[in-house]
Amino acid sequence: MNSNTLNQVTLNPEQQEAVLHTEGPLLILAGAGSGKTRVLTHRAAYLIEQGVNPWNILAITFTNKAAGEMRERINQIVGMGSESIWVSTFHSTCVRILRCFIDRLGFDTSFSIYDTDDQKSVMKDVCRKLDIDTKIMKERTLLSAISRAKDELISPAEMALNAGQDFRAQRTAAVYKEYQDQLHRNNALDFDDLIMKTVELFQNCPDVLDNYQERFRYIMVDEYQDTNTAQFRLVSLLASKYRNLCVVGDDDQSIYRFRGANIRNILNFENVFPDAKVIKLEQNYRSTGNILNTANDVIRNNVGRKDKRLWTDNGDGAPVHFRQFQNGFEEAEYVIGNIRSHVEKEEADYQDHAILYRTNAQSRLFEEKLIYASIPYKLIGGVNFYARKEIKDLLAYLKTIDNGRDELAVRRIINVPKRGIGATTLTRVGDYAAAYGISFYDALLQAADIPGIGRGSAKVLPFTVLIQTLRAKQEQLSVSELLEAVIEETGYVKELELEDTEESRARIENIDELLSKVRDYDDNAEEPSLSGFLEEVALVADIDNLEENSNHVVLMTLHSAKGLEFPYVYMAGMEEGLFPSYMSIMAEDPREEIEEERRLCYVGITRAKKELTLTAARQRMIRGEIQYNQVSRFIREIPEEYLDVKNETPGQRAKEEWEVRREKRREAYMEARRSLRSKPFETAPVTVTKADHLDYSVGDRVRHLRFGEGTVLEITEGRKDYEVKVEFDTAGVKKLFASFAKLKKI
Repeated sequence: MNSNTLNQVTLNPEQQEAVLHTEGPLLILAGAGSGKTRVLTHRAAYLIEQGVNPWNILAITFTNKAAGEMRERINQIVGMGSESIWVSTFHSTCVRILRCFIDRLGFDTSFSIYDTDDQKSVMKDVCRKLDIDTKIMKERTLLSAISRAKDELISPAEMALNAGQDFRAQRTAAVYKEYQDQLHRNNALDFDDLIMKTVELFQNCPDVLDNYQERFRYIMVDEYQDTNTAQFRLVSLLASKYRNLCVVGDDDQSIYRFRGANIRNILNFENVFPDAKVIKLEQNYRSTGNILNTANDVIRNNVGRKDKRLWTDNGDGAPVHFRQFQNGFEEAEYVIGNIRSHVEKEEADYQDHAILYRTNAQSRLFEEKLIYASIPYKLIGGVNFYARKEIKDLLAYLKTIDNGRDELAVRRIINVPKRGIGATTLTRVGDYAAAYGISFYDALLQAADIPGIGRGSAKVLPFTVLIQTLRAKQEQLSVSELLEAVIEETGYVKELELEDTEESRARIENIDELLSKVRDYDDNAEEPSLSGFLEEVALVADIDNLEENSNHVVLMTLHSAKGLEFPYVYMAGMEEGLFPSYMSIMAEDPREEIEEERRLCYVGITRAKKELTLTAARQRMIRGEIQYNQVSRFIREIPEEYLDVKNETPGQRAKEEWEVRREKRREAYMEARRSLRSKPFETAPVTVTKADHLDYSVGDRVRHLRFGEGTVLEITEGRKDYEVKVEFDTAGVKKLFASFAKLKKI
């Protein structure tokens, strides 16, 4: 960076002040969209311009992607010498340090780093050795407890001391100790160890700490609000000699408490460093005035925060829209209709729209509506609702009850929950089925007669008894009752409840959403049946998914949206009990939980650049039961002057139009189901419009979005559509409906 370059850079006064303040502790409170990365990169450049050796600069962030982007931007500004700046994540920084000095802690410098699967393998051995009943103390729960302890720099001995007379806590401490002993014997560290061991190294070896304090005389930390106790201690130790520590963050965007993030690190920065300079970046370059005013007035209800208020030169823009609907179906219908309207009017592309929600389970209705409307979408930070493990498991049970010949379904759930049926037993069952020309499930029914299977048949018997029992109940039970029976008999949800982790709770929410889907099917199908329900799911679940291009609507949880921005944002499910969540409202200390939820709301609001739409439903189906919800307190915290409010009631014209469109889709949908019952075909978005003619004929080469290129083998004209048989180069022979397949001649 040449002399006077800084004067040529467009920085606002606060940004420039942050760049120029190089000595001593500095806290930059960077509001959403305020250009914090720009400040950090120019600050690094200015340090070098002032004669600081690039070797003495350390820039830490949280993700490899963020570190890569920062590195690239520093390179562009600084040029020669920038490669000597150490730009990396917390974990990468610690690995480099430990590779040099971990022998001081009794490890070899060639230590292994264990990933999640490695950790699970070690934990299995630990539980076996300590005779831990993993039905009572789940392996995932134990690993989660150990991770939390390491985030707080709590050793096994300290955990044991804190356990007191609590038997479960004592057992957890014993597991922690044995787990660490096994890692040590294997000369291995897990990801949490990387930071904890580096802190331990610095505390036990003053000469090593002094070496790195001399090396890193200027330290910058991004996303400081997301640091945990161990990361805070690491940074404090490194900066304690020269005190040139610059941390950048926004306490209003601290939303990872469940991962161990400690908001006190940023709130108490001036207590730890009394001479710290505090600079607020409040000018937002992303959003309109009404969106920012909405965000400001929501977040100011939090007590635990630094006072600041975002502003912009972008103008007021459109008011924030709030729409309340009768139920979640109408909510999803409106949002998708609104997106389609923007695109049809050429006001925006699909990629300009994002649908945000509190829980992954909420994606299901939006996914189905998008599919029915033939609108491409992409799910961020999750997988398609019907592709999630717990959903596929339970659907596999229903498929097995409905059709035992579905070998994939049977094999998927034969050990769900664990029944100890080994690979050898399954191989012999498969061989027997092939030899006698029967289905895999029928072979399981004859397990006692299969040569060489031995005691394996006794393990198979409970599974077949369960399936046969559920089959016998099928005629007397509705589909939702049958699914509830599967969940009860298998103990699927009970296992997840015992696990008691953030992931297991999210999976239970997904199962609740599946129950809601089944209950809705029971209530609205003309002739509900298990086969009919599985057909209906197939029309959505096995769709020829989305076009592989960038022009798609984005669906994601509010947590996944942090750091992103979109012209049009829809925040769905703005209801008490959903957002903020029921668990937060009913927590032992609800204030901190509610404040975290409010910060999450603030993050969602500030993702919007041009228009923000907030939606809620008066009633929503949760676990198959209708719940009546109040509007979220976060909506009530927004002043009326910033809001455009419409309660969408059945009497309104817009509602009537939605009902007409929905009925048309339902008719097309039911026709597709009837066709599916009579003739198997590949599924796609449910809009049946028979073309006057096809652009291709038998023998032509065609391209399909999912299956690639192939040759048309046969075309059969039906009353409603053409059925096309294609031999694809990689996917084999497929039968497709022409209006669904959208084949292109090549």
